[in-house]
Amino acid sequence: MLVNMARGGNRSEVSFPLMGEDVGGGEAELGGRTTNLARGLRRRSTDAERLLWQYLRARRLGGLKFRRQESIDRHIVDFVCFEKCVVIELDGSHHTLRAEEDRARDEWFEAQGFRVLRFLDTEVLKNSCGVLEATRNACLREAAAGGS
Repeated sequence: MLVNMARGGNRSEVSFPLMGEDVGGGEAELGGRTTNLARGLRRRSTDAERLLWQYLRARRLGGLKFRRQESIDRHIVDFVCFEKCVVIELDGSHHTLRAEEDRARDEWFEAQGFRVLRFLDTEVLKNSCGVLEATRNACLREAAAGGS
């Protein structure tokens, strides 16, 4: 599945093809579809996504530039800092049912050089300081490992 738009309570259920399935029209159409999907996801953010975005936007976390609902290849990530190659995914309770898909997706991102951080929506809502500290630390580790 490219993206699960039923992640939050305020999103509608939409099904998309799995990676490798025919999407009709090839890569160019797929690229446009993921861009449009990302745009729609930005308009229909969950409470946890909106809260975390308030801390990440406008370089508010250590001067790092984050983007939200960004299309990377055939995937849409919740947040990404390209400078530090860090992806942040927020998971609702339904993600326990998608553990294998999430694991495969994380492995793909890691193979591309990204570090993937996953947080539960409830963790963001109840412990945003802890989530921000873990994110900042991950970005600092990337800087130390990459020599930036």
